[in-house]
Amino acid sequence: MIERYSRKEMSKLWEPENKFKKWLEIEILACEAWAKLGEIPQQAFNNIKTRADFNIQRIDEIEKTVKHDVISFLTSVAEFVGPDSRYIHRGLTSSDILDTSFALVLREAADLIIADIKGLMAVIKKRAFEHKDTVMIGRSHGIHAEPITFGLKMTLWYEEMNRNLERIKKAKDVISYGKISGAVGTFANIPPFVEEYVCKKVGLKPAPISTQIVQRDRHAEYFTTLAIIASSIEKFAVEIRHLQRTEVLEAEEPFTVGQKGSSAMPHKRNPVVSENISGLARLMRGYASAAMENIPLWHERDISHSSVERVIAPDATTLMDFMLTRATALVKDLVVYPENMKENLDKLKGLLFSQTVLLALTENGISREDAYQIVQRNAMKVWKEIQGPSGRLAKGLKHALLKDKEVTARLSKKEIEACFDISRYVKNVDYIFKRVFKE
Repeated sequence: MIERYSRKEMSKLWEPENKFKKWLEIEILACEAWAKLGEIPQQAFNNIKTRADFNIQRIDEIEKTVKHDVISFLTSVAEFVGPDSRYIHRGLTSSDILDTSFALVLREAADLIIADIKGLMAVIKKRAFEHKDTVMIGRSHGIHAEPITFGLKMTLWYEEMNRNLERIKKAKDVISYGKISGAVGTFANIPPFVEEYVCKKVGLKPAPISTQIVQRDRHAEYFTTLAIIASSIEKFAVEIRHLQRTEVLEAEEPFTVGQKGSSAMPHKRNPVVSENISGLARLMRGYASAAMENIPLWHERDISHSSVERVIAPDATTLMDFMLTRATALVKDLVVYPENMKENLDKLKGLLFSQTVLLALTENGISREDAYQIVQRNAMKVWKEIQGPSGRLAKGLKHALLKDKEVTARLSKKEIEACFDISRYVKNVDYIFKRVFKE
């Protein structure tokens, strides 16, 4: 069955409690750095570290008046600390706290997404080996081409998710930068030591140069990476949707006891999970577009990016977590129909072997152009027979070739029959598996 989404870890990252905890951690570490420089009395810092806290309801109450979230937060903290609160936020600007904490949350979100991807890859790998030798027709332009195996299709997905795993790891690294450099990034009222100290303590790297903010190309890379991952998952979902079509029915989503597919037609079994994934991927690409729009800000900073990120950051990361969880359950429980694959494989009465015949003729002295014309002529004849009123009785390409004097003048009956050996199409499956799975 398709599991209902129940993970809470990602949503917790974006709750006010976690946000303010990170703000407070950064403020206290900045004070600690100042104390190490001898600019804050040790007793004052000890008091700050012991008593600093916040009250979310109080922050909301203050913000109704001051219309500034960081000031509201600092005011609430000051009410806990007392007179020594004058040392808090020394030399800092709001974005020092906002951007550094934002990096921390995005990094933690990336860790959850990395775990999700590894989970999906494990399920895909299991299904790939399960169907390594399950032969099916390959399709190009939606039309029958040459045979592959369902395991190869899964292996392709695995390799793509492996690339996505590397992408999100890189995006995590790109986003893991903080800044504590003041109003326009010049360290005018705060020494670089404070930035280095705070960033080291929270596991970030200091941005080599910043304005009032960390530059948004970093964030755009992060959200674009999520969009790429979502598009890969959609690719898998679209494939499942096509394979579940009534005329194909080579694989389908699990249909659980009591599930209903249509309010009007009791027979329906629809690929609703895959369609859901396709729709959500469109949102993810929209978030990436919004993140790229955040790159060109005015001068050393404007605030136009802030409202965007307050929406796309929790939405995109939570949605990515959901999509990966849902895709994992979908692949794990996907119903596969090898017999239908075999039936579809035979549907075109041997036309899928056309290239093998073409190559056999060229190896026997016929030019490629002439060989192509000969094979196509026979193939089109078979196409016509298949589409006719007695299509199921069509004898197929092999029969047509055996009656063609131009073909039999070059190829013996045994050579023609050898062209229709399906094993040649799957002989390198093990090689491909070893190359992808390294085992």
